[in-house]
Amino acid sequence: QVQLVESGGGLVQPGGSLRLSCAAFGFTFSGYAMRWYRQAPGKERELVAFISSSGGSTNYADSMKGRFTISRDNTKNTVYLQMSSLKPEDTAVYYCHTIVRLHNYWGQGTQVTVSS
Repeated sequence: QVQLVESGGGLVQPGGSLRLSCAAFGFTFSGYAMRWYRQAPGKERELVAFISSSGGSTNYADSMKGRFTISRDNTKNTVYLQMSSLKPEDTAVYYCHTIVRLHNYWGQGTQVTVSS
């Protein structure tokens, strides 16, 4: 069974930093690209970052460029999202995502709240 489990969310002040983790189970992790999405209340889910299977290629939404960094450790079956210079508008539930055999898989999400 494919499973994705996020962790690391919490409350942080504007300008602060946070690192999210996503542990993957049930598939050959090193063979698949991974993504982070986020969703704020009342808004559509949006793509935050992408990383290729090897980690050699990454992409970010414009609003996250220069502030967020996606990385992965294929020996630990884990993908990370390092967030810095956080803003109140970054407040959302953050989800880990992958596609295996044409099927979308999502983690349960982890809440990030940026507030003073």
